[in-house]
Amino acid sequence: MEFQDYENFVKGNHRGVITTYRRNGAGHTSIVVCGAYQGKAAYVIVYGNSVKVRNLQRDKRSTVMAVSEDWRSCVCVEGTATLMDYRNTDAETMRVELREVFRACSAQGDHPDWEEYDEAMVKQDAVIVLVEPERIYGRIRG
Repeated sequence: MEFQDYENFVKGNHRGVITTYRRNGAGHTSIVVCGAYQGKAAYVIVYGNSVKVRNLQRDKRSTVMAVSEDWRSCVCVEGTATLMDYRNTDAETMRVELREVFRACSAQGDHPDWEEYDEAMVKQDAVIVLVEPERIYGRIRG
């Protein structure tokens, strides 16, 4: 499977389950809002001090599973994560990218109050995660 063949599914189904990996190799699974951005699976970790972030800083492997609203279809994207945060990205670029990833991961499009969103993301030390597709699998039921 190629990501572009399933990108529209990921763009249209924002319920997600992600896996990162603990120090002992065990998976750490979380529910997220996900999407597709710049040819990669995307999600935002709202709190920069979370276990997910610490896991990804140590081990860049991540799996994103986008699930349909009825939980009957899914696409899994396994790959290497790139993390963008306020320590490795300048503040203005981060502000713009957070808004773009929000749009990519949201069925609603724009946030009702971008200034409030920007402030919350800075305060919570948000982290953008982009997963480069290396293996794609799943099942889409029509």
